[in-house]
Amino acid sequence: MKEAKAIIFDAYGTLFDVNSAAQKCKNKIGNNWEPFANFWRTTQLQYTWLRSLMKRHKDFWQITSESLDKSMRVFNIDKSMKNELLNLYKVLSPYPEVKDVLKKLKKKNLKLAILSNGTPELLKELVSSNDLNNLFDDLFSVEQVKIFKPDSKVYEMPVKRYGIKPYEITFLSANTWDVSGGGNFGYNSIWVNRNKSQFDNLDYLPKNEIGNLSQLLDIV
Repeated sequence: MKEAKAIIFDAYGTLFDVNSAAQKCKNKIGNNWEPFANFWRTTQLQYTWLRSLMKRHKDFWQITSESLDKSMRVFNIDKSMKNELLNLYKVLSPYPEVKDVLKKLKKKNLKLAILSNGTPELLKELVSSNDLNNLFDDLFSVEQVKIFKPDSKVYEMPVKRYGIKPYEITFLSANTWDVSGGGNFGYNSIWVNRNKSQFDNLDYLPKNEIGNLSQLLDIV
């Protein structure tokens, strides 16, 4: 990827484990903690897409809270746990390899950034709580354009910021629809297939698929 001038990461599910909030409460939630976490995440994403289509934007933190309300009702989880789960969502755990990979990439002459549905405040707290402050040049939030991924306005932000072409951006996401969104915009998208999933049929197939971010170091 000699043409790459920037490496841009999705945050949720790519750098940070979205299930880690529920996992930290698994003794209170019980054996259904993982189905609950997956349902919360799926509902959260559905709300972002539906609100984009309806043109009724709420920020990602509001959507995270509202999708949690539904998920707690579905799984019959005590309402008193809501604040605990939300506070843990603000400080999600990174995947084990993340910090080391970012440090190694930082030594290359490339821009490093996050491009996320998260609010600026959420992204800053995620990065700072995991001691990743000095590793990113930018934290791009959809709040700049008030619409969620995979709208092209989101993927356009780094292109404008850095004055480069879409194909000069290497973009990594664990979400197949996000990989396709970036790829159809013109990014060189890489799928971080952490869960050995199947790729969606959305008019784009990434040239590279990796199981974790450590494998990125063999590509760039």
